[in-house]
Amino acid sequence: MTADTGELPARTGLLAPLRHREFRWLAAGRVASYLGNAVAPVALAFAVLDLTGSLVDLGIVVGARSAAMVVLLLFGGVLADRLPRPVILQGASAAAAASQVAIAVSVLAGFASVPLLVAMNVVNGAVSAASLPAASALTPQTVPAGLLRPANAVARLGTNMASVAGAPLGGLLSALVGSGWAIVLTSGAFALATACYHRIRLGNRTTARSGPSTPTLTALRDGWREFVSRPWVWVVVLQFMVVNAVETGCVQVLGPSIADRTFGRTAWGLVLAAQTVGAVVGGVLASRWRPRRALCFGVAFTVAVALPLIAMAEAPTVVVLIAAMFTTGVALEQFAIAWDVSLQHHIPEDKLAKVYSYDAIGSLVAMPIGEIAIGPVATMLDVSTTLNIGAALIVAATVAALCSRSVRNLTEDAPAAAS
Repeated sequence: MTADTGELPARTGLLAPLRHREFRWLAAGRVASYLGNAVAPVALAFAVLDLTGSLVDLGIVVGARSAAMVVLLLFGGVLADRLPRPVILQGASAAAAASQVAIAVSVLAGFASVPLLVAMNVVNGAVSAASLPAASALTPQTVPAGLLRPANAVARLGTNMASVAGAPLGGLLSALVGSGWAIVLTSGAFALATACYHRIRLGNRTTARSGPSTPTLTALRDGWREFVSRPWVWVVVLQFMVVNAVETGCVQVLGPSIADRTFGRTAWGLVLAAQTVGAVVGGVLASRWRPRRALCFGVAFTVAVALPLIAMAEAPTVVVLIAAMFTTGVALEQFAIAWDVSLQHHIPEDKLAKVYSYDAIGSLVAMPIGEIAIGPVATMLDVSTTLNIGAALIVAATVAALCSRSVRNLTEDAPAAAS
């Protein structure tokens, strides 16, 4: 082992996890699921617009999925720590495929309605709430501990590329064959994911979970105690509540308005794509770079999220914004992989999914807050000032997280000290 400031010796290549059969099926299933989840919202949006032409209706239908996820994520974590995770993923993917078929049939047969689409999207949110913690917590059961870093990198590379391809594919399919048939093809992606998850055979690698007799509220309290007992976990989640709220509001709300009055909407799409491309490159780098205190480095790199905000405020040009977003993508991927590996190394396996659920709740709750609050703030001040304040908040949240000894001292081979 090298010194704390050095790097762990490279023991594996990026593709080493793919030698393990169960991980290959898990990674393939996640790629198929992410592809379906990227195509579905685009196709559904066009279906709603064709049906009513109302942005309000579209917001209600799309928001139903997010609301269901927020409400049910904690219960998804309990489920994933109680039942075999491959079975949960199979059931969730099959339910997602069935709901997409129901939506497609209603659109193609002409009896689709906003209440029906809302109900089906609630189903989609519910199955996502079940599958998200299960998929994240299943990775350590499919590869040896020494391969967790490259395994998480490979999984994120696949899901990032599926997300990059999915949105334009949804638009293309909706234009070529119509939104109804595009949704039919989306159901095929979830069916493929179901088949992949069905091939996972863990055998004696499964571990004991809380039995069915454990009350759900007791299981939730157990997960909460695990969450709050480790300062590095809740400190980072609090940091990202700020980072996500600020970034989502500034980029998703203020960004398009800046693009409209400067370089145009088409170029804005390229700017957004640059971050995902950066994430793909960052995933490759993170799989090879193994700092002993990876979480500390990852948290520090989060400061790069402030760069696009500063660029939009001071130099809103395509070249500058593409460079800033690409850098942000690379930096965030270093954090994301360090975060997953840290959780998988230090959280007991039978509580891991519940901790993932509390983490996801923290992230999801912050995003609509940022989206709702940013408009009034920018109106009261001005856009440039709001963006610069947002950048300062990101820097402040990152510095505050780094003040915790538990974040700075966490390693991949030893527990963190309390802050």
